[in-house]
Amino acid sequence: MDDLYTRFDNVFFEKTRLSILTVLYKDEMVSFNQLKSLLGGTDGSIYTHMEKLIKAGYVEKRKELAGSTVQTVYKITKEGKSLFKEYLAFLEQMLKENR
Repeated sequence: MDDLYTRFDNVFFEKTRLSILTVLYKDEMVSFNQLKSLLGGTDGSIYTHMEKLIKAGYVEKRKELAGSTVQTVYKITKEGKSLFKEYLAFLEQMLKENR
């Protein structure tokens, strides 16, 4: 059980950031406004969480044209996807052990 607290860093293993990674793992690429709508956070809180995920190498961002405006979109990186898969495997292992 101690593995739970040491296997995943605190950037990954934080409720909002884990939710963000879940969305990105499922949808591959999501705009800032989509994340804000899904998570219900403020611009500042979403931005802060995204910057931490980018700095850790789990997410990348870029600007895209959306009609006549520019939007920020985020994509899970190879490293982020690998860590998320490891987390899912860890949860599956815990479920199997506790049946």
